[in-house]
Amino acid sequence: MKKHFDRTRSLEELEGHRWPEPPADATGLVQAVHTLRRRAVGGLTPTELGRLVGQDVGLPWTLPLSIDLLEQSASEQARGGFYDDDLLTAVLTRGPAIWRAEPELAQQVKKILGELRGLSSYVQEAVAEFDRSWP
Repeated sequence: MKKHFDRTRSLEELEGHRWPEPPADATGLVQAVHTLRRRAVGGLTPTELGRLVGQDVGLPWTLPLSIDLLEQSASEQARGGFYDDDLLTAVLTRGPAIWRAEPELAQQVKKILGELRGLSSYVQEAVAEFDRSWP
């Protein structure tokens, strides 16, 4: 995964690959993903990152970015602030192969999880599955 990269660049620029336009009858999700791939990754919101990570798009860039955002907001959540469950769930539900290939990112996620309190039941299920797949 890429730790240091130009966050003003889009996934298309970072990957060096432009996807063709989606078909006219493509779902809203497909259209959104195509659009998000053309935006600067550093300007993506947690919701947009969650959408890309959840679709396994641009993971070398979107996953580290998402984990950084989660880490930054974990301390706020501990003080009673809002925490983005959707982004956390998108990160947690990546397949075990990702975490085996990137153990330092898995450890970073484990650290974040240790700081969080009061997670919803569906996020707790994702945490349990993550814990089962990554010791």
